[in-house]
Amino acid sequence: MTTPKVSLQPCFLTPKRLQPEYPLFVYLPGMDGTGQLLRSQTAGLEAGFDVRCLAIPREDLTSWEILTNNVLDLIHTELEKSSQRPVYLCGESFGGCLAQKVAVAAPHLFERIILINPASSFHLSPFYDWASQFSYFVPSYFFDIGALGLLPFLATLSRISRSDRQELLKTMRSIPSETVLWRLSLIREFRVDEKQLRLLTQPVLLLASNQDRLLPSLAEAQRLAKILPDSKIVVLPESGHACLLETDMNLYKIMKKYNFLDNSVKAAEAMQVGG
Repeated sequence: MTTPKVSLQPCFLTPKRLQPEYPLFVYLPGMDGTGQLLRSQTAGLEAGFDVRCLAIPREDLTSWEILTNNVLDLIHTELEKSSQRPVYLCGESFGGCLAQKVAVAAPHLFERIILINPASSFHLSPFYDWASQFSYFVPSYFFDIGALGLLPFLATLSRISRSDRQELLKTMRSIPSETVLWRLSLIREFRVDEKQLRLLTQPVLLLASNQDRLLPSLAEAQRLAKILPDSKIVVLPESGHACLLETDMNLYKIMKKYNFLDNSVKAAEAMQVGG
């Protein structure tokens, strides 16, 4: 008798410090899907937010539609505990594609949206589309070796601490080759109707790394800015694709600098300072 395989569902990683009275900050991760790589930003964000990171199981081979519904279910579960608080949606790279899907599926759910080097830029680069087709013919053991070679394209290594570089490489190597290929295929097929994006009237912050060697993120930010009614581009002049790992990067301070925080976040921060 064979044991049925347990189907793992995406979940939210919860920091040690729960702040249900604060606005909810939902982070959707890159291709790794672990949510672990936000760790260097969590402490800063907790000044004004209750932070949740999506973790997608390593064996997850579901469609955009199922992933989108899973994220919305998780957010609604959080809001059942505290329904009145605003929700900030943040997506990075692969998660930037997922964030767009989630936002157009529930446009009134989010107070603010942050897109960081979204992989929706994939179609702007014919080379990546062509190369991704050939990745299906690469033996799986090459993916582990290839992760090391890909590292300089994923990140500006001089701007990342040694421990975070090691963590990034370890995370990349932990994803099965089948999952990498599946998520590449999702990115290749990714489409969102521009008419739906134009219905997102809340403020959107577009973070674009000028030294992104993996994807044309600046061009994508400029494209999205022409579509999204209330958007602002912040160019990170020295940053690479995995910018949130960089030691000088502070997402909360950037949001504060560009007046992207609403009054509920400012009140939460003031409450913490006062406490």
